[in-house]
Amino acid sequence: MSTLIEVILPVFLVIGFGYGAHWLLGAKSDLFEQLMKFAQGFAFPVLLFRGISRLHLGDTFDPMMLGAFYTGVTIAFAAGLLGARYLFGRPWPDSVAVAFATSFSNGGLLGLPITERAYGAEALGYNFAIIAFHAPFVYMLAVTAMEIVRAGGRSVGATMLSVVRSMAKNPFVIGIGLGALANVTALPIPAPVGAAVDLVANAAIPTALFALGGILAAYKPEGDLRLVAWIAGISLILHPVVVWLIAQGVSLDIGPTRSAVLMAAMAPGVNAYVFANMYGTAKRTAATAVLAGTAASIITVWAWLWVLG
Repeated sequence: MSTLIEVILPVFLVIGFGYGAHWLLGAKSDLFEQLMKFAQGFAFPVLLFRGISRLHLGDTFDPMMLGAFYTGVTIAFAAGLLGARYLFGRPWPDSVAVAFATSFSNGGLLGLPITERAYGAEALGYNFAIIAFHAPFVYMLAVTAMEIVRAGGRSVGATMLSVVRSMAKNPFVIGIGLGALANVTALPIPAPVGAAVDLVANAAIPTALFALGGILAAYKPEGDLRLVAWIAGISLILHPVVVWLIAQGVSLDIGPTRSAVLMAAMAPGVNAYVFANMYGTAKRTAATAVLAGTAASIITVWAWLWVLG
């Protein structure tokens, strides 16, 4: 019980503050949308830039950990795609949006604060190593799949060019790329710039959690609830189980195991809705999956923290 109170509840209480601000205080949906745009479009990329620019790659860049995590991502993507198509009879574009939801765990908004509260700030190096590839990897899978199913006779070259353009405009990818460049080149950052980066980066998680609560309050649980349960089951159970089993099989150290499993165990991120909205498909299902998965993860994350010790 102490783990639930000390580690998990503070994170979800901030989400609850945003939920209450919308539901009880009447704060407009636009406020939360704009806060989330700031968090995802600027503050989180700055947080990623800071984290990756300061990473000691030799200590946190663990190929076994990354292999375990991204094998789990790939299996979760395939399970979401094929399940939506063949178990629930959804069209291919809907199925790709579902696959994005099952494979894009909310590692930034939830994984980082929960890992930090459970295991300390020093544990976050492994999380940042995972996040460095998370958005590019899942967006590459999903955008490529969506462009293929929507190609309509376009050539492979035109399809791949569309994928590259979409990736190049992603703020997460830009923040990660600039952070990696600063890390590799050991580029000195002037003290005033570093202080400004810290101010923005420190605002990323609380702003995003608060905005997430307000956005979730505006969602109406709609869509195929069986498909929503399928998405939540893959996100909260299958993905972390795959990662944990691989970590055990390769005798991965406890530090990277904890980070990889917790990052995999997070609920679908708001980006699942953003992706669905971008392509105009399965939006209600994605929104409901984010809401239901976030609520259910209070219990499942508690269970994973107990397993990981």
